[in-house]
Amino acid sequence: MEDEARVSGGAEGEITLRVVVLRPPPGVAFRMQRGRDGLVDAVSAADGARVFEAAVRAGGRRAGGGPTLLGPFAHGPPDDRFLYLNSGTYAGQAGSPWGRRAKVRLGGIGWELVERALGDPDVVLEARLEGTGRDGGPAAAGVALLDGGWRAVHRADAAA
Repeated sequence: MEDEARVSGGAEGEITLRVVVLRPPPGVAFRMQRGRDGLVDAVSAADGARVFEAAVRAGGRRAGGGPTLLGPFAHGPPDDRFLYLNSGTYAGQAGSPWGRRAKVRLGGIGWELVERALGDPDVVLEARLEGTGRDGGPAAAGVALLDGGWRAVHRADAAA
């Protein structure tokens, strides 16, 4: 596969992305999609938030734009990558009245953030989003990131 090929000409390595889902609707399951049909549980849940982590490979050419993020959690074309957060029946919750996927866009992850994460194994790149949509159900489609989008945080920092 083309997107699985080694990317050269810039910094390269594995980084961790953390997604914090704030205030999800009660009783609705959320899981992160891995590949076409794999589902991954939250790594923690504090104060009602759900926290997911995913390892991706970062690489690319600086002259060619932003970093390219690869791996089973990165979906979409190279210039518009995203993570899928599935909820309700899409998260394997039988009998749920909801079946949705939210796209967490990775476009806000630039070289400065990637290099901070590559340079320190205790740094993860974190994004926060509202878990409940305007209709009271789980967030769906392209979701807005809170707090200015992706940011570098220390792994041990409380995510919620």
